[in-house]
Amino acid sequence: QVQPVESGGGSVQDGGSLRLSCAVSERPAESYAMGWFRRAPGKEREFVAAIRESDESTYYADSVKGRFAISRDNAKNTMFLQMNSLKVEDTAVYYCSADLNQRQGRWLAPLGSWGQGTQVTVSS
Repeated sequence: QVQPVESGGGSVQDGGSLRLSCAVSERPAESYAMGWFRRAPGKEREFVAAIRESDESTYYADSVKGRFAISRDNAKNTMFLQMNSLKVEDTAVYYCSADLNQRQGRWLAPLGSWGQGTQVTVSS
């Protein structure tokens, strides 16, 4: 599968901000949503945010609501994750996919749809 390319990660202090970008050219024509997952050290991948293809409705994990904002630029096939008020617990590798869907309330994506990820490190 064509994999997206994440960028924009880096190292910031607690309370800082970062904006991640995800180039998703050649995404599935009938994708339900695009979105972001992350994997923190010693933990499994977890859902972060999604944006619907049909109407740009957005969805967020409880842990990031009010701090993160997902958006996209359809003309450029790019989506973004604006991360504000970052916390140490946000430290993770962030992955994007152009092929998210929901099954029984859970956000899922084909394993091959993820990019290589971008590292976000938040220090106190």
